[in-house]
Amino acid sequence: MAHRVTFVRGDGTGPEISEATARVLEGTGVEFDWDWQDAGADVYEEEGTPLPDRVLDSIKENKVAIKGPITTPVGSGFRSINVALRKQLDLYACLRPCKKYEGVRTIFDGEDVDLVIVRENHEDLYAGVEFEKGKPETEKLREFIKETEGTELREDIGVTIKAISVFGTQRIVREAFEYAKAYGRKKITLGHKANIMKHSDGLFLKVGTEIAENEYGDSGIEFEERIIDNLCNQLVSRPAEYDVLVLPNLYGDVVSDLAAGMIGGLGVAPGANVGDEYAVFEATHGSAPKYKGQNKVNPSALMLSGVMMLRHLEETEAADRLENAIADVIKEGENVTYDLKPDRDDPSAVGTSEYADAIIEKMKVAA
Repeated sequence: MAHRVTFVRGDGTGPEISEATARVLEGTGVEFDWDWQDAGADVYEEEGTPLPDRVLDSIKENKVAIKGPITTPVGSGFRSINVALRKQLDLYACLRPCKKYEGVRTIFDGEDVDLVIVRENHEDLYAGVEFEKGKPETEKLREFIKETEGTELREDIGVTIKAISVFGTQRIVREAFEYAKAYGRKKITLGHKANIMKHSDGLFLKVGTEIAENEYGDSGIEFEERIIDNLCNQLVSRPAEYDVLVLPNLYGDVVSDLAAGMIGGLGVAPGANVGDEYAVFEATHGSAPKYKGQNKVNPSALMLSGVMMLRHLEETEAADRLENAIADVIKEGENVTYDLKPDRDDPSAVGTSEYADAIIEKMKVAA
């Protein structure tokens, strides 16, 4: 039976990346019944919203979606379409595998980089609870802090609240352990700044440690904690020591891009946002509208997100074949996009569609 999956094309270069990804996913032999949906800047001009209800309804019905990069139009009322999707579908966990493939140019040649970041999506400084400089409510907050905590903050401040809950921490740490169990990962590292922020990051560390000890103590998965600045230092000096990282929202965002840089950039960095009911797989890079329609950009990130989706759908053999084909084409370095060439001006670089053709052909040969 075909898998019914919502496919959001995206905008800018999104449609051509999405078309290439749909073809390689179909090239695995797995049957899909795509529910194609549009969202983003172009849709905003036509429908007055960049994220129509039909898109959310489609994902709610199908439970699984894959999404090309989307531009959030200025003045739309959305901080981010991605954030809106995460909130409305309660996609509380962002999964970002960062694996170095041979043939991708990085400063980490010779190093084994293969880690997964599990980022909490809803809380921390990204919850959107902010107080603007000069507003009466900001002054009330200043007065409240002075009266209750004793600190007198400057008058010309803007404030963002860092809120971390027991509930949010419990489920993101459980997600990290369940992911590790499902994919044979051996160690989880919890990142924090509990030495300074004792009541927010301190809570994240305390609750995370309790979950590790009380619920997964017999899992065989090692658990450790690292102060976030030390973790970043060690990531770039000893990357092979890390496996799964579980992080609050802000640190997870920053470290995800750090780790993507370690493997060659966002062009090869897949991602997913998952919750208890729904899962949305997506490229982590932007829509690059200046390259729209040029058949030029690298679709690897969305294709590798498709590999994650196949595993989520329990199509493990197909996922392995697709990932191996992508890795082989990149390693050979012939039928790859310009950014995967040693010289980005190499005239032998192929386009988005031709890169997909090479991957499909590689799967046929392997079969």
